Amino acid sequence: MIYLSGFVGFLLVLTAEARVGNSSELNFCSETEECLLFDLICQTDDYEVRHYDSVNWVSTQESSWSMDYASISAFRRLFAYINGNNIEMTAPVILKISDKTSFWQTGIYTMSFLLPAAHQKNPIPPTDKKVYIKNMTDMQVYVRSYGGWMMSWSDKSQAKILSSDLDSAGAEYDRSFHYGVGYNSPIMVFDRHNEVWYVVQDDPVCGSSEEMGL
Repeated sequence: MIYLSGFVGFLLVLTAEARVGNSSELNFCSETEECLLFDLICQTDDYEVRHYDSVNWVSTQESSWSMDYASISAFRRLFAYINGNNIEMTAPVILKISDKTSFWQTGIYTMSFLLPAAHQKNPIPPTDKKVYIKNMTDMQVYVRSYGGWMMSWSDKSQAKILSSDLDSAGAEYDRSFHYGVGYNSPIMVFDRHNEVWYVVQDDPVCGSSEEMGL
């Protein structure tokens, strides 16, 4: 196990070109023409470290005691925006999930749809006051992938596993929230792909120099 040096991390950021691009470049992103692409920094048996460049999203926020209920309302709101403006759906859909100390505590959930490449520079302003354009700055994230359906119980379970793995590795990451990430439409039954992201703080922790290709 090693820490990426600041110099190596700096070079990776300079050469990174994460972008909105052709979905054929990702084997788990197959239902939309465009997907959010990334640079793989390294991976272990338990997680990946990715770099994403700055991109624009259309977002909305929902407060609820349940992630599942919040997701339904937020999704409908964002879908109305893209459908009303004839904007193609992309992947993934991400849900920023704030840390909760109890099940019944109200949580803040921010759902975002990735804007297609054609709308990245000049996004169409939303008319719904609850919908807004959000620029997400470039970032590095720890990623755990899993199949099935992304629901409150599965997201919480997978986030706990990833957090435990990162703690065991001595990784520094933002513990106040995580992203639940989905790549499939609700009608997709098999071969679903979901992810949990934690934002990297300090230098990312990887497995070995061989895994990084250095």
